[in-house]
Amino acid sequence: MHKMIEELENCPIIAAIKDEKGLKACLKSESSVIFILYGDICTIGDVVKKIKAHGKMAVVHMDLIQGLSGKEVAVDFLKENTQADGIITTRPALIRRAKEKGLFTVLRFFVIDSMAFENIQKQTGAVAPDVIEILPGLMPKIIKKIQRSIHRPLIAGGLISEKEDIMAALDAGALAISTTNEAVWFM
Repeated sequence: MHKMIEELENCPIIAAIKDEKGLKACLKSESSVIFILYGDICTIGDVVKKIKAHGKMAVVHMDLIQGLSGKEVAVDFLKENTQADGIITTRPALIRRAKEKGLFTVLRFFVIDSMAFENIQKQTGAVAPDVIEILPGLMPKIIKKIQRSIHRPLIAGGLISEKEDIMAALDAGALAISTTNEAVWFM
């Protein structure tokens, strides 16, 4: 999945959408990679199709799509019934299955305490996602520390609202940032 990494290197702002309003706005943005954080099994195919029709890459957050379970068959459903380029999840088993199916994989972590570091290293080593995403993304020192320990591309997400936040995350070693804040998509 070198294309996804290449796209993120060229445009490190990922538009993360949580509703139809966000979908319409992201289609006008320069973001070439879109994280889909809403929908259900009846609508996710259409959301992905709209994104793909605008030449953008669609990455579906499996944990947030209503009607999809945390089972591997949910990945199979997404692969066979949508044009999604990849998935986001907090579940290592779904990462494994998505890799088997040829999807780009984003393993998401919430960094809330020092125990998270060991968990990140352990799970990243076990399932080898294409990239990891850490939330919140406003921690340059933590981004550097994690980046050094996992040797894998990292996305910083959550609470990023200003250009300084973007620059600090990128300077700390993040490949890209993801945000639902539409103002950031157009900076």
